[in-house]
Amino acid sequence: MSKLARPLSLAVIGLAAALSLTGPTKAQDDPPPPEAESAPEIAPEMAEALERMEEVIKALDEDAKRIGNAWEFSVDELVILAVTDPAAVRWRSITPIAEAASLPEGALERLMQANFDTALDARYAIANGLVWGTFIHPLDSLTTRDFASGILQTKSLADTFGTTFSSGALSYGGGDSGAIIEDQLKELLDELEKRKTV
Repeated sequence: MSKLARPLSLAVIGLAAALSLTGPTKAQDDPPPPEAESAPEIAPEMAEALERMEEVIKALDEDAKRIGNAWEFSVDELVILAVTDPAAVRWRSITPIAEAASLPEGALERLMQANFDTALDARYAIANGLVWGTFIHPLDSLTTRDFASGILQTKSLADTFGTTFSSGALSYGGGDSGAIIEDQLKELLDELEKRKTV
């Protein structure tokens, strides 16, 4: 199974816009009065979660780009997007992996099998003609460790696509993936501790 050539920045940004769940509602379609043009308020705990996310992202990629409440950044040249929806209290990390049309026969079944046992907290998904690695988590209970783990699990789904299809976290069968992802997570948390972001 072939992976996409990197970078896929435009595909990622396009999906970010589509995934932005905080877009205008029916009531917001009409132009707001001049005094109501400011951005909607975000609850303090949501603002704190977004700040923690930004600290982790900037530790991973100093050139990360923020688009509203979404970030595009790279980890080992892999484009990852963190999309938040403070109103729905959710966030997800996603990365494009392959063109869905290029998957060989039986690949979709293999992805569903992986979603059951080796992808675990992360998942494979298809949207806009692409296979994606994704991780979804509530925003209000998000810790720095949860966020870092979600990013690393998303990255692992892309890295292991076509081989073990693993998020690297607690894979069944006693493989090496769990220890590898835990080592990577420890390195990231150690780096964040040095930067005083944990």
